[in-house]
Amino acid sequence: MTRGQDTALHWWQTRGFVVAVAIASMIPLLWPEIPPLVDLPGHMGRYRVQLAIGENPWLSQWYNFQWQMIGNLGIDLLIVPLAPLVGLQLAVKLIVIAIPALTVTGLLWIAREVHGRIPATALFALPLAYSYPFQFGFVNFALSMAIALNLFALWLRMGRLRRTRLRAFLFVPISCLLWICHTFGWGVLGVLAFSAELIRQHDIRRDSDPKSWAHGWFRAFVQAGVNCLPLALPMVMMVVWRSGDHVGGKTQDWFNWRWKMNWITMVLRDRWMAFDIASVTVLFVILFRGVRDQTIEYSRNLGLSALFLAAVYVLLPRIVFGSAYADMRLAPFVLAIAVIALRPRHGVSLRGAAVLAVLGFAFFGVRLAGTTVSYLIYDRSYDQAIAAIDTVPERSRVVSFVGRRCRDDWAYSRLEHVPALLLERRLAFTNDQWSMAGAQLMTTQYPAARGFAHDPSEIVSDIRCRGQFWRPVAMALEKFPRDAFDYVWLIHPPKFDPALVRDLTLIRRDGTSLLYRVNRPAVRPAGTE
Repeated sequence: MTRGQDTALHWWQTRGFVVAVAIASMIPLLWPEIPPLVDLPGHMGRYRVQLAIGENPWLSQWYNFQWQMIGNLGIDLLIVPLAPLVGLQLAVKLIVIAIPALTVTGLLWIAREVHGRIPATALFALPLAYSYPFQFGFVNFALSMAIALNLFALWLRMGRLRRTRLRAFLFVPISCLLWICHTFGWGVLGVLAFSAELIRQHDIRRDSDPKSWAHGWFRAFVQAGVNCLPLALPMVMMVVWRSGDHVGGKTQDWFNWRWKMNWITMVLRDRWMAFDIASVTVLFVILFRGVRDQTIEYSRNLGLSALFLAAVYVLLPRIVFGSAYADMRLAPFVLAIAVIALRPRHGVSLRGAAVLAVLGFAFFGVRLAGTTVSYLIYDRSYDQAIAAIDTVPERSRVVSFVGRRCRDDWAYSRLEHVPALLLERRLAFTNDQWSMAGAQLMTTQYPAARGFAHDPSEIVSDIRCRGQFWRPVAMALEKFPRDAFDYVWLIHPPKFDPALVRDLTLIRRDGTSLLYRVNRPAVRPAGTE
């Protein structure tokens, strides 16, 4: 379907439909008090320190929080005005709820700008709003990618309307703000914008001089680079950020093909392995139809964008500056751009397009229903686990151990960072915070905790897991420094010898979760025996 081909909008191409599916995409997150995303509770603990450390100086005994310009501040900045208005927990929930909706509107807006109308096949991309990186709780990343999709659509629209000077003026500050939200979103916007400009500039030169094929591509490449210069200022910010003495973390694990293949199969990973892999298979069937089916074709514009993103995915290592899962985060967006690159060929009947739209919408609805049920189940496990929080006094020092199997189960418990809710709600010390200088604004500084001060000391297993830093539960219970903590919180721990906790007092049991108080020896008055 091409621009101007038909003046009548079909039901899946209307603004009302876009608004409806954007609102519908929020449904799984409406009921849970805390969005059940793996890392999110840990981030909430950091947000609480950010907001409260000035009025609660004891937090400085455990954590060092320092504002600095880094490319990972999306929600960290947004909660500053929002938390005083609605509270931290609701502020975080509102921002997180907006991410799937923005992802949906971004994908559909891009499809409309490129194809002229939203093709029926684009609806198959909508479930990727709940992709595995989002489920993992990479919220600053997910927010930046959702914004980047909408900004790319705006970039395309202004290019189509030939408002390139205004676009250049606007995208200088916009690109800087996107980089501050998260570096990844800015980088992906640059790749998408360059690929789109390359096609646009080539088409301009092809129309003016159709015989000069190679020369036209070269000039298009140069001009596309020039037109994307308004997006380049964050490169300076990146150099300043990553060249500081405080920055650590290695970049490693290049071309790990086994995991790159795994990340592709896991783009919709949530709870039910068969359901999630079958859903990914549907996406690949749709993409395959674009190659073999005579009724569907790929847009050159978005097809090239998908190829560029795929190349970046192949070249990205698994760990960048100490941050893991760098390549995994891009996988869903490679597929999403490839899917919205598809469109029915000119001359396809309305009935054929409508059937595709119904199937795509049904696919979205089934995935949405599955995610909603999954989140309700996770929410119940959260409620059971965090029931002990009100038992812990404020300012307490708590070492937490969350049970985990060595085997990478498809359905995570998503409880790994629930201990951070003690920090968020009780201003207590917890040992689950990340502590990597330059990666976020907060680092842990509690020497008395020794090897139990920060992530991943909160994760325990039944045996030592190969290639992991997790401790066996027996070792953790035996070795943690008793004098550094007031409480021990065990959340679904593996089985352990009760003799390991004989010097602790059990004060609460919630299902398989246990809260112990560390016993202190009585201090005798001076001069007595």
